[in-house]
Amino acid sequence: MSAAGQDEPVSERWETPEAIAAAYERFVAAIPGWRPPAAYGLGVPAGDGTEIEFVRVNVGEHPLPAVVLATVCGHTAGTASYVMDVPALDRAIALLEPAEACTAYEHPNLWAWRRLRTELADDARVVAVFVDDVTADDGDAAVAALRRAIQHSAPQGA
Repeated sequence: MSAAGQDEPVSERWETPEAIAAAYERFVAAIPGWRPPAAYGLGVPAGDGTEIEFVRVNVGEHPLPAVVLATVCGHTAGTASYVMDVPALDRAIALLEPAEACTAYEHPNLWAWRRLRTELADDARVVAVFVDDVTADDGDAAVAALRRAIQHSAPQGA
């Protein structure tokens, strides 16, 4: 689904922060009950599947990519992980691409997702992970991997 709720490609460009905010609101409106996650990430299963190599971890930032990823996965709220195929990743990239027209922001999620896509075989799988509470444990291995990634990326000292 596009930001407008259709299954056709997004052809618009969001050139200003206001346009990005409006796009975000359209995505949110299309997900009844949407609650932004405390953290989210996208990665590739590694090893025995209990580890994930995250290409980007976001803690309390970048709400547009979060709701774009949620749109593709069917995520609404809470803590969950979703295995996605490459066409789903392609869809997430396409839905987020109009934001790149806004030069007021960097677009690290879009850039990371694109880089990941170039490294994947067409039959690969990726994992999208959303957490409501970065300290709670719910037994989901992908969620635990995101929590570990958050801990390892947290600034030390202070």
